[in-house]
Amino acid sequence: MFEFTVEATDPYSAARAGTIHTPHGAIPTPCFAPVGTQATVKTMTPRDLREVGATLVLANTYHLALRPGAETIARLGGLHVFMGWDGPLMTDSGGFQVFSLSSLRALDEDGVTFRSHLDGSLQRFTPESVIQIQEQLGADIIMPLDVCTPADSDYTENRRALELTHRWAERSHVTHYRPDQALYGIVQGGVFADLRAESARFIAGLDFPGFAIGGLSVGEPRPVMYAMLEATIPHLPDAKPRHLLGVGTPPEFVQAVARGIDTFDCVLPTREARHGAALTHQGRLNLRNAQFAEDPRPIAEDCECYTCSHFSRAYLRHLVKAGEILGISLITLHNLYYLLDLMCKIRQSIVEGRFAASIEQVGHAA
Repeated sequence: MFEFTVEATDPYSAARAGTIHTPHGAIPTPCFAPVGTQATVKTMTPRDLREVGATLVLANTYHLALRPGAETIARLGGLHVFMGWDGPLMTDSGGFQVFSLSSLRALDEDGVTFRSHLDGSLQRFTPESVIQIQEQLGADIIMPLDVCTPADSDYTENRRALELTHRWAERSHVTHYRPDQALYGIVQGGVFADLRAESARFIAGLDFPGFAIGGLSVGEPRPVMYAMLEATIPHLPDAKPRHLLGVGTPPEFVQAVARGIDTFDCVLPTREARHGAALTHQGRLNLRNAQFAEDPRPIAEDCECYTCSHFSRAYLRHLVKAGEILGISLITLHNLYYLLDLMCKIRQSIVEGRFAASIEQVGHAA
């Protein structure tokens, strides 16, 4: 019910184009997954997501476990039915969210205790409970609970976190039973190449059907992130997909694909839209700026999205300044279309043997 096929490779890098087959459809790779934290990609309907080209959506275990609760979602038919999305779904473990609550959580060998950001109630995640929650949610691809360290954490802290992540991965592997879900293993190790390589070898040895790389894009410089990918990916099997958690800018897409990454997720396009910013080939466009008050042009004249086909920068600025939800929705639609279209072009460049040009055009951009 879960299979990954590689259809084309780049002779000059580790880039590849493939397809992940899931119970809810195929995911052409490389692929970007919009983030639907609370079972919704902010301001987008499932129809919108289909129209902009989304083939995979990521939802958040932490938030859905707290509200409305995994049992409630299960009783209502599972996450696909609940949110009206019939395509492939991925859920993360909630580990990043829990460990970002540094003053509200306590870590031990068995799991992590934390206070809900909603009402302060005491909550508990263990490797086993996180798998059970995600089995109730019913996503196609799920993640084990892991220990996320801050970007500035030292070698000793990363070593401890790594070893605990590995023990939790073993427990998660044993707990997971749904054959219609693929449980990925997560590689950690901070910004230390030897820990990254060690983690990749260990997690690969557990024979997960796919792998995720966590703990990057958390404040480290881009060259460091790329170096960590280079230390990690050679130790992961070529026959299985690799997901890079929380990465979502065009230069990062191209450089990570060149190093062998297949799928990505990030809140960037929706978060930027909420701040009135549009993503373009020329960079970030802040539509709040007064210079766009009478600008009749679309966000991008070469963009074929619904927003650019129907609305001007002046109108979008008016909506943003007036606090109208439609403005956020239209900019979100454009931002998602832009990134998803870019990923399609990257995939096509690999298939047609032109990927090196993508690196030159996009990969070194600011």
